Amino acid sequence: MHQYTREIRLAQALVESADTLVDDFEAVRYLQRVADHCVRLLSAQAAGFMLIDEGRTVSLAASGAHRQAATELLEVQRDGGPCLDSYSSGRPVPPVSITAARSAARWPEFTERALVHDIAATYAVPVRRRQQLLGALNVFVPGVPAERDTGTALRLAQVIADCAALGLQNNTTYVQCRTLSGQLQQALSSRVRIEQAKGMLAERWNTAADHAFVAMRQYARRHRLPLDRVAQAVIDRVADDAALRREAGRAGGEGRA
Repeated sequence: MHQYTREIRLAQALVESADTLVDDFEAVRYLQRVADHCVRLLSAQAAGFMLIDEGRTVSLAASGAHRQAATELLEVQRDGGPCLDSYSSGRPVPPVSITAARSAARWPEFTERALVHDIAATYAVPVRRRQQLLGALNVFVPGVPAERDTGTALRLAQVIADCAALGLQNNTTYVQCRTLSGQLQQALSSRVRIEQAKGMLAERWNTAADHAFVAMRQYARRHRLPLDRVAQAVIDRVADDAALRREAGRAGGEGRA
């Protein structure tokens, strides 16, 4: 691949990796797209991500190229493979020949399946955000790169994996912020409704606003209803006014007692 073309494709991959601040984000589809970039940039046959949480595989995502083979090669790594080695050590697994790994009895199930799919070599890098390990990126290539190219391939794969980790973390933070924002907005809206209902009852009953609030609160407790729901009923003029007045009377009696 021409160097200029690779730089453009790398820039495109990094931009897409950063584009995770969306509501319809799906981690698997996102990682599949990143894996597709990985295949093109690294001249690979296939690539795939394995996300791991507390030692348990939680998600697999493979590139469109040879997706079935890549997915299968990720799945068979439950008992050992380049992804688990990279995740466990937090370091890259340099390119290794599948036949050499097989001869050394390294990753037996993985190497058998790789040979079935005509995979000649593989390497892996950790998917991490600072010190937090999220999983690993596995790259499947037609042959072990020349020694002068090995470092470049690993560094480029690591850049892609790091960007994917950042994209995943950014989306998690985005979702948390959206959730918190929604909760705060809901709390604010609830407070506004309660204040509005309190004012309506105070005016209707010609009493203090605090007295009306106590009546709503007591009614909500007695009927096991959210205070916000009682307030909305008052605003919509569907609340049981007589029952609310009784609560107001009880509150007044308790106050005099």
